[in-house]
Amino acid sequence: MPDGQDLSTPLLPQVLTLTEAALAELGPHLAAARAALAARVTLAGKVSAEALERHQAAAHGLAWRATYVQALQELDAWARGLPTLGEVEALVLQIGFGEYLCQLQGGIPMSQGEIARGAELGVDYTPGPEARALMAPNEAAKARLVALLREGVAPASGLDDELEMIRAQFRRFAEEEVVPHAQDWHREDALIPMEIIEKLAAMGVFGLTIPEEHGGFGLPKAAMVVVSEELSRGYIGVGSLGTRSEIAAELILCGGTAAQKAEWLPRIASAEVLPTAVFTEPNTGSDLGSLRTRAVLQDGTWRVTGNKTWITHAARAHVMMLMTRTGAETDWRGLSLLIAEKTPGTVETPFPTPGMSGSEIRVLGYRGMKEYELSFDGFAVPEGNLLGGVTGQGFKQLMQTFESARIQTAARAIGVAQAALDCALRYACDRVQFGKPLVEFPRVAGKLAMMAVEIAIARQITYHAARAKDAGKRCDLEAGMAKLLAARVAWAAADNGVQIHGGNGFAEEYLASRLLVDARILSIFEGAAEIQANVIARRLLE
Repeated sequence: MPDGQDLSTPLLPQVLTLTEAALAELGPHLAAARAALAARVTLAGKVSAEALERHQAAAHGLAWRATYVQALQELDAWARGLPTLGEVEALVLQIGFGEYLCQLQGGIPMSQGEIARGAELGVDYTPGPEARALMAPNEAAKARLVALLREGVAPASGLDDELEMIRAQFRRFAEEEVVPHAQDWHREDALIPMEIIEKLAAMGVFGLTIPEEHGGFGLPKAAMVVVSEELSRGYIGVGSLGTRSEIAAELILCGGTAAQKAEWLPRIASAEVLPTAVFTEPNTGSDLGSLRTRAVLQDGTWRVTGNKTWITHAARAHVMMLMTRTGAETDWRGLSLLIAEKTPGTVETPFPTPGMSGSEIRVLGYRGMKEYELSFDGFAVPEGNLLGGVTGQGFKQLMQTFESARIQTAARAIGVAQAALDCALRYACDRVQFGKPLVEFPRVAGKLAMMAVEIAIARQITYHAARAKDAGKRCDLEAGMAKLLAARVAWAAADNGVQIHGGNGFAEEYLASRLLVDARILSIFEGAAEIQANVIARRLLE
């Protein structure tokens, strides 16, 4: 096919032939990039942590490069797996490949001021004729995609009917119960009403993936992704309510004793107890091995002393998955997890349980559950509430949950990004400037088109990670890629949404302003983007 051929109205055989050829080129290119980094950071057959840090920009560039290749593979697989590849799907495929191939050649934005270029690894991507055809200017294709979006035509998800039924159920719930109130909850910095939590509990949100024998629904992680996405599309605070239950249940399922599973999992699944995750400390952040909060066993009771921070939903929680240091070791080997019960607080008395106190951290966005700093001074936990019954296993137990947590965070990011697209498209169609709607200006349409395309890409790489988890495979690489990309997509969508709104996007009364501050947290929690890139790079070098 000649370079630069007009693909504004793509035909199925042409697009799939082009993407197949482009993917065939990317495998060897990625292998060369991986080998180039390995040559710099491998000493005596092992990856050197010092060398990896010294070449951090190149390492993280490799992580982003591999994430892009995986994302394009999943986008292509999605298109080929659809019963019918319609026009909107073909346009998403064409535009997505064209843009990401251009970035693989010219530079991938890791953040606004950091571009990962092949030159940092000493490798270049040289596209063949099929890839160059996809990389040709595609303004007509973007305009056509936006025209279809205006008509209400959305790309197919590629999921089965059961998952689409779940999506429809939670989309209705979000539109009826969440969307009308979310802006007020945000602006008032209010807790999400217990009535909403009770309704979600009745719908099974808190026991979604807990096995049936432990009181849950036993649904796959893919269902968790769909539910999290749709609830976060309404309000990220509501979409995040199930996160702590997901983490607590996974910790107990993977590391708990039979008695702990029997006691806690049914209560978590029914929302009889609301859990929270208590890991981070004021001076540790991502460096979990440096945690200092200590638990000492005295007469059959663990006595906990120390400080924690950034604890979500802490006041309302009934139980804390509390990471403490129980051993003499000063690194990760001395850490243990306690299932620490507490009394839920009120607005007037948020922490009534003896031995603990707390104060709220006021935040820009991601409201609805509130963030807290906690202090423990002899806080009591029964000896039998040591997760797994063996000390020194806390770090390993926590690592087992990161895959699910990061997949769920990617899903929340997709929900926020979709809300930003919905909001921006409505505004661009309604707002008239210079005699026509904003959506008819090419750069506005271009922004909307790329928002839609990147959301579709993020969806598919997240679904891929969920399927790997459901298959029982190790998927820290897939989950990390999904979280890394989806978080950036959410921030880009929210930022472009504000830009399309102009000055109104900066006003608190407009949804666009909330979506911007909600999106910002996604590249920080559950593994900051830099940590995520480091994890991916290390896995690629194994």
